Order: sequence, then structure tokens, then C-alpha cells
Amino acid sequence: MEKNAVWYTNGKGNNVKVLVCKDYDTLSKKAAGILAGIVNVKPNAILGLATGSSPVGTYKELIKLNQEGLLDFSAVRTYNLDEYYPLDPSNDQSYHYFMNDNLFDHVNIDKNNVHVPDGNAPDMNKACESYEAMLNEVGGVDIQVLGIGGNGHIGFNEPTDTFVGPTHVVELTESTIKANSRFFEKIEDVPTKAISMGIASIMKAKKILLVANGTGKADAIAKTLEGPITPWVPASILQLHPDVTIIVDEAAASGLKEYKPAE
Repeated sequence: MEKNAVWYTNGKGNNVKVLVCKDYDTLSKKAAGILAGIVNVKPNAILGLATGSSPVGTYKELIKLNQEGLLDFSAVRTYNLDEYYPLDPSNDQSYHYFMNDNLFDHVNIDKNNVHVPDGNAPDMNKACESYEAMLNEVGGVDIQVLGIGGNGHIGFNEPTDTFVGPTHVVELTESTIKANSRFFEKIEDVPTKAISMGIASIMKAKKILLVANGTGKADAIAKTLEGPITPWVPASILQLHPDVTIIVDEAAASGLKEYKPAE
């Protein structure tokens, strides 16, 4: 058994692996290790990346590995999940800015290989089609990093009555706007729309790595792993993916009831 981390399984026979870590630092190191392993084996790996507070620690660990000469981003390509609309990439609240600030500006990645949805496009539908076409052209990312919203959203795929497939424009829910308001001066400044990879776009990834921490994510994690597959908990669709690893800290795992330690 790994120190400060325990593998759990629900016995459903699916391919979701759950690693419960003692704390956020351990979680971040484990997640970074998985991503670094993929890049070291395949230097031109295609990474699907996420924003939000959960993966920040993972990105810090990747920066550290790069600066220590243990990880090379020079041939890596990246595709981000989502972007606010309408926000210019230079806006300090845009996800393009976030990725530069938290990862890209600190590693040896070629910015020409970085792709983030265009949240300032004059025609958002065309921007969605173009982004989806790029994802199809590369045949899906090698690994998609995900966070999860308190309401179970992944990317900006909000709870609704159907799973939305391709990259699309999203009307953000009140709960998501409220949750994201912590990054803005006031809630009125939070965009009410976004462009996001759809559920089908995400599910095309060869591997998926979801990270979550804190008690605020405990209910969403429990419903994702132990509940039924439903578009009202968008992340629950991950139960159908052939290769998913979910890494949580003890607080985010606190709502799990049926999962037992793997033998």
C-alpha cells in the first residue's frame, strides 16, 4: 500500500480507479507523476488540460519536474477544456491567461502547440466547430485532466436533461457562477457563458485523470462514483470510460459509502 494514498474500488467491474490521498499535496504529486510518466514515455504526447483550483498543485509539480530537468515539454501539445465567453485571452480572468500563469510560462512548451477555445470569437458556433475539428484531427488526447464542479459538472457541461456531445456554447448555472465569483472582484463580473468541450469530446480521450479536493466536492464525487449515470451529474458518464483515474484527498472522499479498499 502506498504511503499517504489508498486505492479504492466499488466492485462494479468498470475501469474507474480511485486513489484517496491524505492531503492536497500528496494528491498533486500523484497526479503530476501520472502526467509526467505519459510524457516521458511519449515526448510528443497530447495533453487535455483543465483550469480551476484543483489542478493548480499538479501544475506546480509539473513545473518543478521540468525545471529539475526531469520532464520535457518541448514536443508536447495541449488542448484545454473550456474558456469563458466573452473574454479576451489577455484578460487576467481568462483561462488562457490562467494556463500561461500556472503552467505554460514556466515550462519549455512551444506556445504554438497550445490550444485553448477562443472565448472572444465573433462567431461562437464556428469557433466550437473548429475546436471540435482539431480534437477529431488528433484522434483524441492521450490523457484528459478534469476537475469537477460542486454540482458534478466537468468542463462547463452543466447538469441538464441530456448529455451534450461536441464542443459547444454553455449557459452557466447560478451555482457555477457563484462558485467562480471568488476569482472576480464581484459576482456581476463573472461571465454567464462559456465555450466547452462536450461530453463526447471528453470521452474521446484515451485516458482521463480527474482531481478533486475539499469537502465541497465530496457530494459530487460520491454521486459520480456511486450514483447512477445521469446527465444531472455530468461526471457520472466517466463510469463508462475504459480508463479513468480519480485522485481525491480525504475530504473529497468523505461522502463515499460503498467503495472499499482494493485487496
